[in-house]
Amino acid sequence: MHRLILLRHGESTWNLENRFTGWVDVPLTEAGKAEASAAAEALRSAQLSPEVVHTSLLLRAIQTADLVLESLQLAWLPVRRSWRLNERHYGALQGLNKAETASLHGEAQVKIWRRSYTEPPPQLSAEDPGHPIHDPRYRDLPPDLLPGSESLSDVVRRMLPYWYDAIVPDLRAFGTVLVVAHGNSLRALMKHLEDIGDEAITELNIPTGVPRLYLLDGAMRPSEAVYLGDPEEIARRAQAVAAQGSKGESRSI
Repeated sequence: MHRLILLRHGESTWNLENRFTGWVDVPLTEAGKAEASAAAEALRSAQLSPEVVHTSLLLRAIQTADLVLESLQLAWLPVRRSWRLNERHYGALQGLNKAETASLHGEAQVKIWRRSYTEPPPQLSAEDPGHPIHDPRYRDLPPDLLPGSESLSDVVRRMLPYWYDAIVPDLRAFGTVLVVAHGNSLRALMKHLEDIGDEAITELNIPTGVPRLYLLDGAMRPSEAVYLGDPEEIARRAQAVAAQGSKGESRSI
């Protein structure tokens, strides 16, 4: 039996401000750091000890992984990083407040931009300084791989090669693997693991800072999947994520 632990990073500064973050690099808040520590305690209580860690190239995921490993006294573990675990690129929406955007364009349109499986947000121009082709961490990647906007289906396509080529081999070699990433890169992976339909995935809300444990068989199909922690708190965090695109929501967890 192989153990896969998925963990969405703790609250970031732009989560707090209810902004579309995407590939913009923002740090954790103090509350986000506390969520990371609580995630480590949940792993400790479940007697789960990861043997290798995978993160994105974005600071909020890296900080969360580092805090979890430090709390577990496992800072020496190998950590692998990949742009393929980055958050969905929100294009020209990045930096905008979600509630204000809903007031301007309507909640239905914002939900499509946030959650549609196939429709990406408005593109960010390659000439924009915020486009990833101008970021040194992606300088070794072919420019045509770097998005100016992504739908969730785009995230699935760029994430799955990393699942097969990097995470699955580590699951076979080590047994227990921790993946610390983002709401949409984890939704993409959960869609694959749980065979979630294109429509149903639009309603999936992943809480920040709550580990999700999968027990996988030899074919890497889940026999069990469960969030670790207090069910009421997990539900509260998931509902807060769902409310981010509403007009009346000024901040999020």
